[in-house]
Amino acid sequence: MLAVYAAYIEQLGPPDAIRFGELPAPQPGPTDVLVDVAATVVNPVDTFVRSGLFRTPISFPFVIGRDLVGTVVSTDRSVFGFSVGDRVWCNSLGHQGRQGAAAEQAVVPVERLYHLPDGVRSMDAVAMVHPAATAYLALFSHGRVRAGETIVVAGAAGNIGSALVVLATHAGVRVVATASTRDAEYCRELGAADVIDYRDTAVWSRLSHACPRGIDAYFDTSGVNDLANAVDLLAFRGRIVLLAGAKTRPVLPAGELYMKDGSVVGFVISHATTAELAEAANTINQLLASGQLRPRNRHLLPLAEAAEAHRRMEKGELHGTRLVLRADSEHSPADQVSAPSSTSADLCSR
Repeated sequence: MLAVYAAYIEQLGPPDAIRFGELPAPQPGPTDVLVDVAATVVNPVDTFVRSGLFRTPISFPFVIGRDLVGTVVSTDRSVFGFSVGDRVWCNSLGHQGRQGAAAEQAVVPVERLYHLPDGVRSMDAVAMVHPAATAYLALFSHGRVRAGETIVVAGAAGNIGSALVVLATHAGVRVVATASTRDAEYCRELGAADVIDYRDTAVWSRLSHACPRGIDAYFDTSGVNDLANAVDLLAFRGRIVLLAGAKTRPVLPAGELYMKDGSVVGFVISHATTAELAEAANTINQLLASGQLRPRNRHLLPLAEAAEAHRRMEKGELHGTRLVLRADSEHSPADQVSAPSSTSADLCSR
C-alpha cells in the first residue's frame, strides 16, 4: 500500500500529541481531487481542533491543518475544471470529518479547491488564504459592508486585521485602524485612512473624533470585544462582527444597541458554506495576483516540525508571523524572503 508522510494525531491533546510519520496515501472519491501538497500553514484554529477546544467530527489518525497550496495529481472523470499539473489552493480542510492538509498529499473536495493565479508564490499564497477569506466573509457576508461606509478595524497590523484593511479599502470603504505606533505607517500603506494607537488611554475618544458621524461596522481581531464602547461608536444600523475572543464575556449595552437598530453577529469561518468560500476565493485570487494581498512576515519550517509550530502558536511567540510548513523537499531561495515582523496580536477566526 502506498504511503505518505503526514503530521497527525491519534487522540486530542497538547502539541506533543502530534506525530510525524507515514500514513496510507489518501484515496479520492468521485468528487475529489488528489493534490501534491507544497505547503500548509498553522492557524490558531488548528490548535483549537487538535486540543479539542473546538469540537468537530474527527476520525483517527487525523491529519492536522486547514490550508494548502499544491499541484493536482489526479481527478476523476466526473470532476470538471481541474487538470493534472494545475497549481491550486484550499482553506477548509480538517473540519467536519475532512482530513487535514499537513501531509505530502491531500484529498480535496472539488467544491473547496481553487486555482492559484499565475505568478503568485506558493508560500505567500498559503500564508494569506485563511486570513483573507476570514476578512472577506466578516466584511461582506456578516458585516454587510458597502462602498462609502466607515469601519473600525481593531488590531489592524495583524494577519486578519491587515487583510480586513486591504479588502475593505479595495471595496471603497473608509477604514479607521487601531494599531501600535510602530505599525501605524504599515496600516496606512495598506489603505487605512486614520490610525490610532490602541494603547492610548483616550483611544475611544480619538476614534469618536475620527468618526464624528459614527461607524457602520466594527471588527476587533484581537478578541478584546469591548462592546460597551463599540456600541457607543456605532452609527444608525451599525454592525459589530465578533470574530475572535472565544472566552470573552463582555457587557452588552442592549438598550443603546436596539435604539440604534444596531446588531452584533458572531462569525466562525469553519461554518462558512462552499458558496461563501468560493465567492471569497474570487476576490482573494484577484488581490493575490495584483500583489495587494501578501504576508508581512512568514517563517518556513519542515512539515516534521508541526508540533513545534503548534507550541510556538500557543505560547504567543509569533506576533503576526505566519508559520508555513513545507511538505515538499524543494526550497526556493525566493520563497525564503520575509518582510519585517508585525507586533500586533491577532487571533484568527475559527
